[in-house]
Amino acid sequence: MKHKVILVGGARPNFMKIAPLLREFRKYKDKFVAEVVHTGQHYDYEMSKIFFEDLSINKPCYYLGVGSGSHAEQTAEIMKKFEKRCIETKPTLVVVVGDVNSTLASSIVAKKLGIEVAHIEAGLRSGDMSMPEEINRIVTDSISDFLFVTEKSAINNLEKEGKSKDRIFFVGNTMIDSLVVALKKLDNINIKEFRASSLKKELGTYGVVTLHRPSNVDDRVQLLKIINILNKVSHRIPLIFPMHPRTAKKIRDFSIRCSSNIYVEKPLGYLEFIFLCKNAKFVLTDSGGIQEETTFLKVPCFTLRKNTERPVTVEIGTNVLLGEDVNRLPLLINRILGKDCKHSDIPPFWDGRAAERIVQVIKKIKNAD
Repeated sequence: MKHKVILVGGARPNFMKIAPLLREFRKYKDKFVAEVVHTGQHYDYEMSKIFFEDLSINKPCYYLGVGSGSHAEQTAEIMKKFEKRCIETKPTLVVVVGDVNSTLASSIVAKKLGIEVAHIEAGLRSGDMSMPEEINRIVTDSISDFLFVTEKSAINNLEKEGKSKDRIFFVGNTMIDSLVVALKKLDNINIKEFRASSLKKELGTYGVVTLHRPSNVDDRVQLLKIINILNKVSHRIPLIFPMHPRTAKKIRDFSIRCSSNIYVEKPLGYLEFIFLCKNAKFVLTDSGGIQEETTFLKVPCFTLRKNTERPVTVEIGTNVLLGEDVNRLPLLINRILGKDCKHSDIPPFWDGRAAERIVQVIKKIKNAD
């Protein structure tokens, strides 16, 4: 018997986590039929579609085309459309990744249809219930049948919440699986085709900035404070800022000006972004996944958030939490430029083989050995 597996993605980090799983499932074509469903939660070409090419994912088998809306509207639309797909294809397993609305909506649909759910990146907690992602994480984990975790803190969180140990699997991080593949690809492609290639060569030494969270970009006072500090930092070291559409719109709306030493770029594809980050002196971000990527790359990371659901990146990785105040940034950057960097290690099982471990567990559970 072949098992039908649906892998659900909606935002670009989801596809970085899905790609290794898709490759691994396809090694067992006699046992599994794997389908990628793209909900359309992120629908900008640069922010989503180009990632399929960079990650060697063929066009998704099915596209829901949900688009933007409030959290309730988006979740409801995904649920309505994903339910139809599940009824049509009758999967035996739905695999959800991360913590976006697509994760929550598709897991609820699957469970109500009696379909087993596997959550990749389960158990991560920030402790901040004002974050929509935290709600998505907690609810998804509460109904998932199989919980695949990336770091030991996640195991503790799930056990405290009463999850059975036989449902929890410490397998590593599929985001790092994709990063390992990307680094190999960069050794074998023409990087001169990247928009950032000539800029990177021209600058030599630089930092990278990514910002998109509402707490940082939706409030004019906070965004102005951040840009003012970045303008100051950019006179010490040039900054490359691949700007999220949300952030670009707010900067225009608030009439905020960036220094000429801040090089604003359109959103970059996955390979190009890794190409940029791997030689950066530091990355300033409010993203979740970038905290993990910089830890693996051994690049100093400053996270503009009060908390992180990925504590291993702070405890043993390169990540430093700034809170919501960037005033510490110039001093920290001066230390880095003076070669006073935080000691870091790569977390256990972040070795490029997480997808392999996950599929082996699923094979055993589904009696597909």
